[in-house]
Amino acid sequence: MPKVEWRAILALLSAGLIASNGSPTATPSLGDAVERATANIAVNLSGGPHLGFDTFSYPGDDAMRAWLTADKPYRWVGYYLSAPCHTDSSWEGKRETLSNMGWGMAVIYVGQQTWGRTPGAKIAVTRFVTKRVRQVKTRHGKRVVSYVKKRVPVRVLVSPRAARGSSCSTQFVSGSRGTADANDAIAKAAAEGFANGTVIFLDIERMDAVPKAMRDYYRAWTERVVEDGRFRPAYYAHSFNANLVYKDVKQVLAGAGISSDPPFWISSGRGFGEDKSPSDVGHAFAQVWQGLTDVVETHNGVKLPIDVNVAQLPSPSEDYPGGE
Repeated sequence: MPKVEWRAILALLSAGLIASNGSPTATPSLGDAVERATANIAVNLSGGPHLGFDTFSYPGDDAMRAWLTADKPYRWVGYYLSAPCHTDSSWEGKRETLSNMGWGMAVIYVGQQTWGRTPGAKIAVTRFVTKRVRQVKTRHGKRVVSYVKKRVPVRVLVSPRAARGSSCSTQFVSGSRGTADANDAIAKAAAEGFANGTVIFLDIERMDAVPKAMRDYYRAWTERVVEDGRFRPAYYAHSFNANLVYKDVKQVLAGAGISSDPPFWISSGRGFGEDKSPSDVGHAFAQVWQGLTDVVETHNGVKLPIDVNVAQLPSPSEDYPGGE
């Protein structure tokens, strides 16, 4: 995150304390003036856009230090909680390290996904069954009928099941699972030491159609996070699905007496530019914009596979205004 320099504070103090005629202006106290100047700097720093990246596994402390001091001004990073569809735990325990380095963070929880299927819908599969098959042969000029058992393929409709031992499956998408995964996200964020009020982005991957079970899932997830009260719900969604997800969660929040927009992280490469605002993606409610995916960059000699993002805030999960 950008650091406030005391020389900048003193410059603002001078501007605020000296009138146009060169004489000091009346002020309640020097402490009040310092507080106001610091607040103004904070506002200016959080105007965005702020460049950030996310990558699957933790790159290592040395890599994160190298990228923070690179010419390209990455200032925040996606922080993956271990989750049903992101079982890598390499980010665990790194919150304090990253914060001390000066990195801002966007906390990500990759919950259940549909993977192009409809939860609970039966699918056609091929199975082999043993059947008694009639055979007709000609022997010595006569037709001879016999019956034999053969294994033959048949197409049947079955209700799919999650693979044994799996934590991530289309078949887990439901309202009850949304509640359970919200409890998991809350516990993981608390264990990492994130402060109350921290925003958790629920990762919802792109869907050609959004099944009712998925809508039940992310609405229940939202309800539980709001009910718990320690953290705040937010959403990573593709531009194709964002309006529906936004409408659904807004209804949940309104029912809880929350009128403000939740933070949205929109995935869309359309017209991406590192100097553009997240709302330029076409959704006024966007706080973060992921515009480049699966690219490889090298900074200070360290190469990483990343997705590139811009955000309105230097730390998208930690700097979201309180009380909104």
